[in-house]
Amino acid sequence: MTLQQLKYVIEVAEKGSITEAAKSLFIAQPSLSSAIHELEEETGTTIFMRSNRGILITPEGTEFLGYARQVVQQAALIEDKYIAHSASKQRFCVSTQHYSFTSSAFVELVRAQGGASYEFILREGKTHDTINDVRTLRSEMGVIYLCSFNEAVILKLLREANLVFSELFAARPHIFIGRNNPLAGRSVVTLEDLQPLPCLTYEQGEQNAFYYSEEILSTLNHEKSIKVTDKSTIVDLMIGTDGYTISSGICPSYLRGDEIISIPLDVEETIRIGVITHRDYRPTPLGQMYLDILHQVVGGMKGD
Repeated sequence: MTLQQLKYVIEVAEKGSITEAAKSLFIAQPSLSSAIHELEEETGTTIFMRSNRGILITPEGTEFLGYARQVVQQAALIEDKYIAHSASKQRFCVSTQHYSFTSSAFVELVRAQGGASYEFILREGKTHDTINDVRTLRSEMGVIYLCSFNEAVILKLLREANLVFSELFAARPHIFIGRNNPLAGRSVVTLEDLQPLPCLTYEQGEQNAFYYSEEILSTLNHEKSIKVTDKSTIVDLMIGTDGYTISSGICPSYLRGDEIISIPLDVEETIRIGVITHRDYRPTPLGQMYLDILHQVVGGMKGD
């Protein structure tokens, strides 16, 4: 197994085609195919399945690629420091469901780096993608939530992926609405109060099972429902319509401001938000720094 072979499989995975990968690597397609085949033979791992539509990554190939990316990234750091004699570029990646406090902590992490050379990635997206990013080591950690409805299923998925859930905090469910919403001014709201209003949720793509929902009470029927994919859109809809979304109530004051109102929801439920990592995970310095900042940010928002 060589570092070059690992770079080859990563490029093929990213391009989704051996032909396109060969072009970007400036090598002949037969040579690339042969190198990948030799790697699969040596490791006893089928990384790619070939079909008329191109290549598909196998489940074992997905796991292999996660480790391959780590090796290639570490090799790049060694080259930067000891061969190119340049300052080592710091790298960190986190995946998360759509939470304002995770991006707030990410901002603080970036600020703390000052003029240092770095490459940071914040992947904010679907629940399934967040879990898969951590499983394949594309991200050092992820942030998701559990409740009584999804806990058994999600924890089973995490165990099967050799991941663990570490709770950050537990919170009573709240709704987020715009200041002109008819429910504004209430000290608490009920499910009955919400019936005539549009329910705003995050779309989960092909993995659209209720258990992957980012909001509690996902099995309820709603007369009006709007699904979105990004946080800014859901904020715009809260401000511009009578729509609401259900979350933890933890929201930065700069976002909440005068436009967004958080009101407790009268239901017997608890939202548990936590960090997912590999079972044998040991935080990198940047990972530990992000975790520390995350705790500080959440603590500060609870006191808002």
